[in-house]
Amino acid sequence: MKKTIKLAVVAALALGATSAFATNGAALIGMGAKARGMAGTGIGMSHGAESALVNPALITSVENTEISFGGTIFMPDVKNTNDLSTIGDASASADSDADLNVIPEVSLATKINDNFYVGIGMWGTGGMGVDYRKAPTNAQMYMVTNLQLMQFGVPLAYTTDGFTVAVTPILQYGSLDINYVGPTAYGNPAKGAGVAQDLKLGYNIGLSYEISGLTVGAIYKSKIDMEYDGVLSKTVDLFSSTGKYNNDKLSTPAEIGIGASYAIGEHTVAIDYKQIKWSDAKGYEDFEWDDQNVVALGYEYNTKGWAVRLGYNYASSPISEQKYTGGNSANLSANVVNTFNLLGFPGIVESHYAIGGSYDVSDKASVDVAYTYAAENTETYTNFAGAKITTKHSQQGVSLQLNYNF
Repeated sequence: MKKTIKLAVVAALALGATSAFATNGAALIGMGAKARGMAGTGIGMSHGAESALVNPALITSVENTEISFGGTIFMPDVKNTNDLSTIGDASASADSDADLNVIPEVSLATKINDNFYVGIGMWGTGGMGVDYRKAPTNAQMYMVTNLQLMQFGVPLAYTTDGFTVAVTPILQYGSLDINYVGPTAYGNPAKGAGVAQDLKLGYNIGLSYEISGLTVGAIYKSKIDMEYDGVLSKTVDLFSSTGKYNNDKLSTPAEIGIGASYAIGEHTVAIDYKQIKWSDAKGYEDFEWDDQNVVALGYEYNTKGWAVRLGYNYASSPISEQKYTGGNSANLSANVVNTFNLLGFPGIVESHYAIGGSYDVSDKASVDVAYTYAAENTETYTNFAGAKITTKHSQQGVSLQLNYNF
């Protein structure tokens, strides 16, 4: 047991946490290749050890001890067109160079006795980033944003008569960097304070009940208030109506969700619903992010030695065009909020399609793969120069995971 825990920790640290455009706003749709092959469904369907962060109550499906090790190669495609000609700069388009990221995941779960299960894991859980340093003009303000999030957790589950309750204490690591060159009308100031990091505690709670092929589950994930000293306050201040922006917090939002799955022979269908509470998360609330209602549908055909999975995930964009006059509570105008959202934090994709599969290499080892595609979404808002800003965003992701049971 001690050796496998050390293996999980070392492997996750070796992979590290990298920035990524995650699919539901800034949150990944699923932790692990099985869940991602079903478009993130997992609140009411067990995926073994990888269920630790989705719904810890479902790690009770492991027979003895299971370790899952893998990651996702994430490939966002973001293009921005921004018109700053009204204030002395250009109207131009550029592609973001932040188009290849690696997101790690290591999970372990073990059965202590018939009632008690425990696990450990480290997961890259989300982030966002753009890179316009090579843009042909200052229309994109040469903006670079880079948010990285990784969680370390120890799921603890107690089960009896088909009912399970579980809790996962979470230690979250985050880093944030924002830098850009201001427009000519502002004197072309170079804005940025360097990378800031933070560690904060949170928790996940999971419930499940299983009877006659039906599994239902529910989860609550706490909000985690991350603080990145100087990053937001020393970049957003340029566009504040008072010349000051006093917030350096960018919270990971709370989530609440329910899910269910039903298995008939080799076939399983699953559905999840969850709400991501962006509007109550510090930082995101200043930029007027809306709560997301996420619906995910999944199907699995699982026969001896192999499995095939399909899924669809939908959530409306948490970003919408702001049109209020004056400033909001953070002293930011609607057009400033529009510009920062579409240029630096364009989490606007909505529909996601997934396919995946598994192959048993032996009685103890198996391999999971998944491919996800987020269809291109385009949004056009009014920017801080009173002209138009447009962002197009689509995504692809390839996940690979190795599992070992012993």
